[in-house]
Amino acid sequence: MQRNRLADETSPYLLQHADNPVDWYPWGEEALAAAKRDNKPILLSVGYSACHWCHVMAHESFEDPATAALMNESFVNIKVDREERPDLDKIYQAAQQMITHRSGGWPLTLFLSAQDQQPFFGGTYFPREARYGMPAFGEILRRVAEYYHGHEEEIRRHGAQLKLAFARMLPDRPEPDVALDSAPLRQARIALEQSFDARFGGFGQAPKFPQSGSVERCLRQWHRTSAGTTPDLKALNMASLTLTRMAEGGIYDQLGGGFSRYSVDDSWMIPHFEKMLYDNAQLLAEYARAGLATGEPLFARVAGETADWVLRDMRSPEGGFYSSLDADSAGHEGKFYVWTRPEVQALLTSAEYAAFSRRFGLDRDANFEGEWHLHTFESIDAVAESLGESPASISASIDSARAKLLAARNQRIWPARDEKILTAWNALMIKALAIAARVLDRPDLADAATAAVDFLRSKLWRDGRLLATYKDGRAHLTAYLDDYAFLADALLELLQTRWRGSDLEFAQDLIGVLLGKFSDPDAGGFFFTASDHEQLIHRSKSFGDDSIPAGNGVAASVLCWLGYFLGELHYLNAAERTLGTAWPLLAQYPQAHMSLLNALEDFLAPPQIVIIRGPLQDAAAWARRLGSQYAPTRMIFSIPDDASGLPAALAEKRVAAGTLAYLCTGMTCSAPITELREIARELASPVASRTA
Repeated sequence: MQRNRLADETSPYLLQHADNPVDWYPWGEEALAAAKRDNKPILLSVGYSACHWCHVMAHESFEDPATAALMNESFVNIKVDREERPDLDKIYQAAQQMITHRSGGWPLTLFLSAQDQQPFFGGTYFPREARYGMPAFGEILRRVAEYYHGHEEEIRRHGAQLKLAFARMLPDRPEPDVALDSAPLRQARIALEQSFDARFGGFGQAPKFPQSGSVERCLRQWHRTSAGTTPDLKALNMASLTLTRMAEGGIYDQLGGGFSRYSVDDSWMIPHFEKMLYDNAQLLAEYARAGLATGEPLFARVAGETADWVLRDMRSPEGGFYSSLDADSAGHEGKFYVWTRPEVQALLTSAEYAAFSRRFGLDRDANFEGEWHLHTFESIDAVAESLGESPASISASIDSARAKLLAARNQRIWPARDEKILTAWNALMIKALAIAARVLDRPDLADAATAAVDFLRSKLWRDGRLLATYKDGRAHLTAYLDDYAFLADALLELLQTRWRGSDLEFAQDLIGVLLGKFSDPDAGGFFFTASDHEQLIHRSKSFGDDSIPAGNGVAASVLCWLGYFLGELHYLNAAERTLGTAWPLLAQYPQAHMSLLNALEDFLAPPQIVIIRGPLQDAAAWARRLGSQYAPTRMIFSIPDDASGLPAALAEKRVAAGTLAYLCTGMTCSAPITELREIARELASPVASRTA
């Protein structure tokens, strides 16, 4: 079989389409030139490898010779992996929503002008045959091709209107006297409670997404008020209930650890089964933080199991982390994860089955297409009482059963794994592993985070610039705002877990590129693409969070923290300018900008930074002791006394005999404190705990 032009790509999603009868191009000069030369409209199809409906449309239409013939005759067909090209995805998702007045999604199907790549018609999934209230894809192809060649002037006018609409999407230059205050923090708190599901946890209704940023905001809100007379226990409850219900639900893999993308129901029972690295990175961080904040063993257990899953199933031999596991296996969504009763009974002893079936619902009606997807229904204590056993005995039986079922499941046909390694998503996981390493006291997680940093630096850092993606020995595509901001953030977190001067230097290099190539000198904030990036129909600058935090929000936080840590005022000025640019959005829609709210909180009340100097082991022991409390606006760095090449702000924290610490708030640092008990007492005081 002759393969199309996607055969030389690295993206597993593009390679899935390399054998299609469609004459696919990757996005690039060859495709755009062909469209102009032949005056054919561009059919742009955007998706990703773990996308269920992308697979459906591929099987129905792109593998169908008759449909492919229509596509090849009338269009230049371009296939894009949205995970490799988020720049294109952001632009054309926004365009689709402006054209159709409907929400976007994947697969994204847009038709573009050959001359300027402006879209003039589109949607998401189109069926091969007319159904779901949608016309057949073949009929759409015929009508669009006819319309394109008969309405060229109308398409040009429509493109000009879209350009104006894109320009209006960019925030205006901030007012010179804008006063940042904590009002958006209070407004976000109100909005979170209004959308909170008090029965099952989470925010909003099905389909229900984890919304890690909302959980983090609740935890930070509780901590912000905890030193006062009226701590916000409702905020703590919103975070805790959400994390508990997800951990008990089917969105969490009860055998192997890790979380699926979202739940199709309000009770977190049945997920959309794809597993994404970025979701699990954010959830790993939140479960570890919540375990530290509450002392709840469930949160620590789930954090540990999720980290185990990442290291076991998602880590490449070179040290980076793969992108996702598909929802489908053996041609069916969820088939890898569900069970029949006879399967489970055949694998377990009668005692194990008695406990396991009550715990995970096999004694109830099937919950997924006549089979069982595991969801926690009864507590260990309740199962123990019903069976007349001790809780310890029941826990042992269930742990044994889980191990047996996981071993059996591993023999099944696995979901496809997208083995491209994305810089931004790896940075999220590095940060999460660094946090979990400290909270769970697991050096192996710090080792994995460190190895991933070394991998990114050796394979995706080239000539002072980052690349966005890597697979099969090939790194390519210029990196985006998220890549730089997330990696600098991860390095700052890892430096608290394990000091390496090279990591601080790397973070400063990344921030240098961020400020030099991505900042908007006129209006403030950061563009999603660098100034020397390929010129597209729009240069995005987004502030809202979606499935991952907003690059502008993370960049503002990192600049704030590094500014205080290193005494660099231009970092702090850039953070303030970003917050000023985003201020109208923060004031109007605070709940859509959780990462910017964190940056605002960091900026309004200068954070605490503890700098420990001394022999390696002693300094690390101090850091472990001082880091035993949840304190989201505090950073603790243990810098060995033999560290060299330190920036001036750190080098002047000179080492005396033994181990000592400096407690810094903003730009002001204490005299050296030589007693661990004394600095622990300082950090435990209400004054030290208070934030904005």
